[in-house]
Amino acid sequence: MVGFISGIGSFFISMIERIGDVGILLYRTLRLCFSRPLNLDSIIEQIYEIGFKSIPIVVLSAMAIGMVMVVQLAYGFGRFGAKGLVGPVVSLAIVRELGPVLASLLVGGRVGAGITAEIGSMKVTEQIDAIRALGADPIKKLVVPRFIAAVVSFPLLTLIADLAGILGAMIMANVELDITPRLFISSIVGWIIVSDIFSGILKTVFFGLIVSTLGCYIGLNTEGGTQGVGKATTFTVVISLVLIIIGDFILTKLFLVL
Repeated sequence: MVGFISGIGSFFISMIERIGDVGILLYRTLRLCFSRPLNLDSIIEQIYEIGFKSIPIVVLSAMAIGMVMVVQLAYGFGRFGAKGLVGPVVSLAIVRELGPVLASLLVGGRVGAGITAEIGSMKVTEQIDAIRALGADPIKKLVVPRFIAAVVSFPLLTLIADLAGILGAMIMANVELDITPRLFISSIVGWIIVSDIFSGILKTVFFGLIVSTLGCYIGLNTEGGTQGVGKATTFTVVISLVLIIIGDFILTKLFLVL
């Protein structure tokens, strides 16, 4: 019994220490983001890797979700003679929740794994130690470009996901419900307001911060060779996705209160 309680205590102490380490890394990263010089070439390269290369999967997934929702809601709302509300309800759900969360989950899994694998490989092959030996700061060189790229790319990808999801819903509404694109767009204009779009996009700034910080932290603390890199990558993906879902709930409640 004593060993069990001691194990639980050790787990919570270790978790608090890790949270503190992540907080320190985030603080140092934010401070270095505003210090010159910034490696613009590296930031642009990371925006291309994180943002541009994620566009196809975001567009296809968002369009599919929009189409599926129209089909499902058309069947359900049809029972109550409210098929005319399908477009506005689907569009509002995409803008407020599905677009931001879907884009963040898809891109977060891909980006988090990539960041951890890349930095973790550099850690186990002692390339990060070589960077320190040359007098450079690994956080400035490796973490800051990925952090800025994620914080910039996630909101832009969310906006693309919103447009793709609404486009998919509009296409399916035309096919299933005979609603013309012009009627579909006019029906959602009065439902979606600027605060709906802004709240959804603002969430993804925090999601990008979470994914990039965790990916870099776990990568910088990777041990155990190539096997350790694999475990660290899996751990990053799982933790990032869980935190995105939890963070979405907390931010949604916060925005509703504000």
